[in-house]
Amino acid sequence: MKILIAGAGEVGTHLAKLLTQEEMDITLMDEDPAKLDSIGANYNLMTWVGSALSFQTMKEAGAGRADLFISVLPTETDNVVACQIATELGARKTVARIDNYEFMAPGNREFFHRLGVKSLIYPEYLAAQEIVTALERTWVRHWFEIHDGQIILVGVKLRDNARMIGMQLKEFAMSQRNFHVSAIKRRHETIIPRGDDRILTGDILYFTATREHVDELIELCGKRSYTIRNVMVMGGSRIAIRLANLAGDRFRIKIIESNRNRCEQLAELCPKARIIHGDARDIETLRDEDIGDMDAFIALSDSSETNILSCLTAKEFGVSKTVAEVENIQFIAEAENLNIGTIVNKKLLSSSAIFQMLLDADSSTSKCLALTDAEVAEIEVKPGSKVTRGPVKDLKLSRDMTIAGLIRNGEGRLVTGNTVIEAGDHVVVFCLTGAINKVERLFG
Repeated sequence: MKILIAGAGEVGTHLAKLLTQEEMDITLMDEDPAKLDSIGANYNLMTWVGSALSFQTMKEAGAGRADLFISVLPTETDNVVACQIATELGARKTVARIDNYEFMAPGNREFFHRLGVKSLIYPEYLAAQEIVTALERTWVRHWFEIHDGQIILVGVKLRDNARMIGMQLKEFAMSQRNFHVSAIKRRHETIIPRGDDRILTGDILYFTATREHVDELIELCGKRSYTIRNVMVMGGSRIAIRLANLAGDRFRIKIIESNRNRCEQLAELCPKARIIHGDARDIETLRDEDIGDMDAFIALSDSSETNILSCLTAKEFGVSKTVAEVENIQFIAEAENLNIGTIVNKKLLSSSAIFQMLLDADSSTSKCLALTDAEVAEIEVKPGSKVTRGPVKDLKLSRDMTIAGLIRNGEGRLVTGNTVIEAGDHVVVFCLTGAINKVERLFG
């Protein structure tokens, strides 16, 4: 697959790095050669210096031959125009990053289709949705519904009180048949486990379950579920605005912002939230705003380090649920090892949405989740696929992937070694980064 990415900023560069691991033909273009030098020298991709708003440059960069054109330039208007040009030149699919929530309204999609923009990515909206899920599912680190919730993937961090601590996976599988452990995140590494792997304190386990059994994991993992009502948000970012408008009816949201002019804007943009002018990094400010009465604290400042430390501070005040926006990829593993709850990263969320497009699936039913070093995808099995040739135990899957579950005739099921996959099944696959190509070959 040939992919052309316009914009070598944080999102574009991160996407390019991820996609090179999938053995795809990647070209990253930007007007600033300095942004391209380091990535071109260290990754297997082409770089192209020039403007995505130039027909001539886009022709020379191969936009007309692109299976997927992704525009993540700094401004949304440039992204829309770049997608128009790519479509005019012959690109099969186009994706534009946007900053305006109004563009996401279903009634406006046809307008963008006519302009040549096939899909829109709004990272801040994706992040706000992730935070709402974290507030509704307080006992998990990740909650991921597949095929309208027929299969649910949850990531849970285990403490000493979890009943399965010390068990081997094969022991757990014999005693708990309603769950499949698809992966283990252990410090800086994601493991696709086998039967002899042992569950340790501090592991984040990714369980696959059907909806009727998923709540059984709460007691099994030594967790408790509680209701969030009072929410304090540090920073009046675009994510905070989207969160307040998405969930202002469900939660009492208080946004603390240090810039007075921004507070005035927030008061107009977030009528369902209470806006406070102050510095949430200051302990006295937190006390004055009754941090001890909060059920959740969400740190959305521009600094990953500040967000992590602020969540730790909120925990010391007794806040049960904390969420930190951590945009520095290298900090995520360390942050997950700390007691700060959910980590939100716009780059990974945007990557998830784009990986879904790469799998060429129906966006209404198929989803893909990109973690720091792993991916989860739902793939429809084609007639004659290799995975239909025998039971799962005989497929000799590589160690960097596992089949976590499947949906057959609209019903979610877990997969065992004796399961025979059929054409038309929607199969949930958990794999390490770089293995999606292998997965597609098995199912295609």
